[in-house]
Amino acid sequence: MSERKILYVEDNEYNRKIVRQLLSRSACKLYEAADGETGVALARSELPDLILMDVQLPKMSGLDATKLLTTEADTRHIPVIVITSYALSGDRDKAMQAGASSYMAKPYSPSELLKMVKQFLPDL
Repeated sequence: MSERKILYVEDNEYNRKIVRQLLSRSACKLYEAADGETGVALARSELPDLILMDVQLPKMSGLDATKLLTTEADTRHIPVIVITSYALSGDRDKAMQAGASSYMAKPYSPSELLKMVKQFLPDL
């Protein structure tokens, strides 16, 4: 199997560092974007196997980016895990309505995130 590609769209460098370290021992290439527009562009150009998407992003919200990517022919097959620190009542529903495959609230344990990633990429 070829190397798996994961795109992490997150504006907080500390959060990106945690995920970078978490995935460093797995057989994947991690792409990172610090805003929604860059995330959408990277998803279109790299066609990752999985997208981890923050909600509160500069330039384009994670929910808007998710809606866009899950309706475009070239990217709609890519699972999107929406990750947010604004886990209010109804946020899970909003994420799922935007086309997310799954949802995780911050703070999360790195092992829980890795477990969720492996649900979508079991060979990782």
